[in-house]
Amino acid sequence: MAGFEKLKPELDALGVKIVAASVDPLDKAREVAADLSFAVAYGVTRAMADQLGAWWEERRGIIQPSEFLVAADGKLRSSTYSSGPIGRIDPGDVVKLVTFYDKQAAKKD
Repeated sequence: MAGFEKLKPELDALGVKIVAASVDPLDKAREVAADLSFAVAYGVTRAMADQLGAWWEERRGIIQPSEFLVAADGKLRSSTYSSGPIGRIDPGDVVKLVTFYDKQAAKKD
């Protein structure tokens, strides 16, 4: 999440809003969010992970990385799911992807 915080000015300029979610309880989520300027939800459950189609790790009771890029109109533009700690979307790639989508939309106008 620190990477998203670092690139937040660029993401803001593109109109990107960042929201994070965790299985952590409120007190732990507050610790994680202390150095972040975006919202961090807490208490993600197995049922929520199932609704997202995300991988739930039974042994530790956690959701594996599940990331979504949702357009202003509410349509899903991109999603990434991982079954382990590798495969998280890079914040710089979000900047590139949104810039690409914006350029494509401008060509249609």
